[in-house]
Amino acid sequence: MNSSNKQLTKLLSAVFVTLIYIFLYLPIAIIVFFSFNSSKLNIVFQGFTLQWYGIMLQNTDLMSALENTAIVAVSTVVISVFIGTLAAIGMFRYEFRGKSIVDSFLYIPIVIPEIVMGISLLAFYHILNISLGITTLIIAHVTFSMPYVVVTVRSRISGFDMSVEEAAMDLGATRLHTLLRITLPIIAPGILAGAMLALTLSLDDVIVSFFTTGVDSVTLPIYIFNKVKTGVSPDINALITVIILITLLILVVMRTFEAKTSKKGLV
Repeated sequence: MNSSNKQLTKLLSAVFVTLIYIFLYLPIAIIVFFSFNSSKLNIVFQGFTLQWYGIMLQNTDLMSALENTAIVAVSTVVISVFIGTLAAIGMFRYEFRGKSIVDSFLYIPIVIPEIVMGISLLAFYHILNISLGITTLIIAHVTFSMPYVVVTVRSRISGFDMSVEEAAMDLGATRLHTLLRITLPIIAPGILAGAMLALTLSLDDVIVSFFTTGVDSVTLPIYIFNKVKTGVSPDINALITVIILITLLILVVMRTFEAKTSKKGLV
């Protein structure tokens, strides 16, 4: 391949990548842009204003949905990480009858359509006569989030050297002390990745939440989904902009921490 063909290939690749990024981030940029629109209609930008950020805080229904989302997301992460990490470690260490069946069932919540899971959970709650609310919503989110944590942690622990634990116990450490001081720190990146994945799945879920939420436990995705039918107001755009800024801040902090950790490792 001559130099002209290489340059053409690089140019086409750059154009393709640019179009992909525009496709992904242009809708987000539009939401941020219209959060400063003085008009209630997200059609034409009529002027710059910050009033919607104040109105956002006064919208009790919106703030209640945000609070419910935070409660469900944090609870889902804590429970999913706890159960998923223990399950991953147990399935890695021990052999037992029916392990392959349990392993196969683990992937069902991952591959099953969300609408099927939502209807199934709704029927399950109805059979047990359980009222829909925050609790049923958390159970539903843990159900589809926990398998992702197990898979992520197992991928991290698959290359774990068991001799490290054996050496710690030979030096007098108990099994619990070895788990807390040796095993968990080594597999911590996998646990953190599973936690972030569970958090993202919980914050983003609409279909399963639609079938398992109660009247007083509406989450932010469900609230926005209902508002889409009548039109999304700029105060929702303002809240989404704040969430985007917080997400970017977390990413910057994590990247900074990762860079400092890498430098310390090199030193």
